[in-house]
Parts: sequence; structure tokens; C-alpha cells
Amino acid sequence: MDLYSEYNSNPRKVLICLGTRPELIKFAPMVRAIQERGASLVTVNTGQHTDLLLPLFELFGIKPQHNLESMLAGQSLNALGSRLLERLDPVLEAEKPDLVLVQGDTSSAVMGAIAAFNRRIPVGHLEAGLRSGNPLSPFPEEMNRRLVGQIAAHHFAATERNRRTLLDEGVADDSIHLVGNTVVDALRQTLKNTRPGKTVELMQQWAAGKRLVIVTTHRRENFGETMSLHLRALREFIESEPDLCMVFPVHPNPNVRAAVAAELEHHPRIRLTDPMGYCDFAHLLSHAWLIVSDSGGIQEEATALGKPMIVLRENTERPEAVECGVARLVGESPERLRDMLRTALVDEVWHASASRSRDVFGDGHSAERICDLLFGTASKSMMPHSLPLAA
Repeated sequence: MDLYSEYNSNPRKVLICLGTRPELIKFAPMVRAIQERGASLVTVNTGQHTDLLLPLFELFGIKPQHNLESMLAGQSLNALGSRLLERLDPVLEAEKPDLVLVQGDTSSAVMGAIAAFNRRIPVGHLEAGLRSGNPLSPFPEEMNRRLVGQIAAHHFAATERNRRTLLDEGVADDSIHLVGNTVVDALRQTLKNTRPGKTVELMQQWAAGKRLVIVTTHRRENFGETMSLHLRALREFIESEPDLCMVFPVHPNPNVRAAVAAELEHHPRIRLTDPMGYCDFAHLLSHAWLIVSDSGGIQEEATALGKPMIVLRENTERPEAVECGVARLVGESPERLRDMLRTALVDEVWHASASRSRDVFGDGHSAERICDLLFGTASKSMMPHSLPLAA
């Protein structure tokens, strides 16, 4: 029997559950599109990223109706999960949404999906079908997204590969919608409608005439010696070529800050900054010569901007970025990273293929497609089966 046999395909009230910076960025185009359709919208901030979310809510003009303030210093994933379930349930009971939307692979996503399922409320999953193939990498994100995939009534897949992955896992074809990724919507809208702040303008002036390398790293699996050796290799790379410079917005995690302080401080062509607002970071990325990161979301942004990227991971749930010629995986080996950095200096084909791959993860209209599907203004048969996305 269908889990959601009583589901209304034209929901009157939609609840969005989010709690991290990437979720808010990817949900922002959805909030705008849902409001334009005149549907009732409830936004719940579960609160994993507290300080990082405040400027984004202001940037996108979003006011959450519920703030769950779920974070406690040093709490385990299990403690966070139990707090989220406990605090989400009364919200669902009071609001009685027709549909709950979650995004990606965070604790907000998996616990939002479970809380909705326990009340028999249908779940829509943005960015569905991503898989690395290793349940422990990235941890716990890979298993989170698999669990959401077992619950969701609507699977909004970014690429044809994501769609096929879901089909292989037994997900019904008519519940999978190939729409692209809303991060491309957010990125293009931000670059079109905003200007960078004064700090970024000064940073761009500082980098003028040099090749700018943007670096981020924060994954748990890279903490410790792996991260230190990666950062050391990056410092040596910057020192080796006088026309290179680096900007590194440093994640607030103490494990990251300690490694960065030990390996990268006090170099005239390396700028360490606090985490940037999304507007500033988007504009800075658009001026990069090379991006080096262990972030999943930045793989999508690098592709949308046509920028070559080195991925500081053994695997990726976004292999399209590798297949189209944008991203290259280096894993944990500092020697492989050194080789890849030197390759970036001379491999013109890499830079050229990256610049041609901007539409792999979407064309900037994903939120419109999702709303067309949700609110009955388009049918499955009207959706293009082959967007200009990587297969």
C-alpha cells in the first residue's frame, strides 16, 4: 500500500525544514518560488549553524517561523538527532503541513523526514539520489541521504545519474523528478542581483594580476594529520610560484582552525578569513583560477562557474563533476595533491573543459520546475527527460 495514499498533489501548506548554511542557500530559491505560487509556507530553522545562518536569512529575505535552537556544545550526533525529533514533532502537530521538504543529507534532513513520516506527512527530498558508494564516507551524510530516500514521496533529482541511482534502489519512476539542483538557481541569482562587500573588493584588488586559489576544508574524515599534510602541500605550492595567491575562509571547527594556524599563518600571499557570507563567497569563487576543497556543495558551484577543482576526498557523491572535466579527486595523499597542483599549472585542457561544463548540475530554473510539479502546473510527462545535465 502507498505510504501516502491520501496525499494531496496540490499541497496548501508546505513546511521547509533546514538548519545549515548549505540547506538555506539551496532552499532560498524554493522559498521565493513557493511564495510566488501563493501557497502557505512554514520555515523551520533547526539551528545547527547559528551565526552562519543569520546573515543568509537577511540576504534572502527569509524569516523562519520556528527556531528550534537544537545545538549544544559537544553533543553527539545521537543527542542532536533526539533533540531534533523532540522539537520538530510539536511543530508538525501545530502546523499540520500537507508536505515537508528537506534537502540533502544533514541531521535536519533525516530527522525532518523521520518526524514527518511518523505523522504520515509526505516528504519531498531536494538533491535526491546522490551516493558515494561508501556508507561511512562522507559520514554520516551518506547514510542520511539513503535513509531519506527510503521515506520520501517525491525525489527531486539533479542529474540523470541521480535518477538512475534511485531507480536501481527500487524507487518508483513516477516519484522521481529530474529538475537540476537549486544551488545553481541561488548562485546565478546572487551573482546577478548583488555586489560583493568592501572586504571582498579589496581582496580582489590584492589578488589582481595573480592566479587566485580558493581553499576550504572541514570534513571530519580529514581531521588530524591528513588535513595538516594537505595544508602544508598547499603552502608549498603557493611559495613555489610568485604569481599565485590563496584565500582560505576558515571553518569555525576547532580542529580546522588549529591545523590552519599551524600550517598557513604569516604568509604574504595567503589570506585567512572567517567564514564569508554567501554573497561575498560566490563573488570570490567567480574570480578563482583554481578551487581546492572537500565540500560537496562547492563541487556544484565550481561546475556552475566553470572553475577547475581539486577535491580533497577519496570519493564523491557528485561524480558528474569529475566526469565532465571540472573536478579531480586526490584522496588523502599529500604527494598526489602536490602532483595535482603542479598539473593545474600546465594542463590547459583541464581549465578549458571546466569552462564548458557550467550546466551539468542545472540551468538555474530548478525551483520553478519543482513548484510546477508540486502545485499541478506541470505533469511528469511535461518534464524534459533529458535536461542539459551530465549522464
